[in-house]
Amino acid sequence: MKVAATKRLVLDASVTLAWCFSDESTAYTEAVLDLLANGAEAIAPAIWPFEVANALLVGERRKRMTSAQVTSVLQRISDLPISVEPIRVDRAFGPILSLARNEQLTEYDAAYIELALREGLPLATLDDRLRRAARGAGIAPVKVRT
Repeated sequence: MKVAATKRLVLDASVTLAWCFSDESTAYTEAVLDLLANGAEAIAPAIWPFEVANALLVGERRKRMTSAQVTSVLQRISDLPISVEPIRVDRAFGPILSLARNEQLTEYDAAYIELALREGLPLATLDDRLRRAARGAGIAPVKVRT
């Protein structure tokens, strides 16, 4: 799959985790990874590393991967051009909470949308509900082409 010319994007944990579990990988998630390997940069809200690490921990507990594999995967993810945006309390308790209420999202998912809106960036996600809410807010998905 060829990738579009996206240079910056907001990265949801669902895409990141698809890189970690081979049975969850898709052409779309691999294309997003290719974007990052070829000069694009991703930004994620402060909840992102907790979501990723927790899902990998659950995968380890369910014997989907070993602790050594978790460590290796986390190192590879850490080497990618992904920055984590701190979330100020007033933003979490204000516009993000409001967005979560209005869109019937979790506060966690609303943080991705708020970041994409604030930065004017497309969103890479596999989460259908998050994708629909983002589209409703005028946020473009990260586009890839075949």
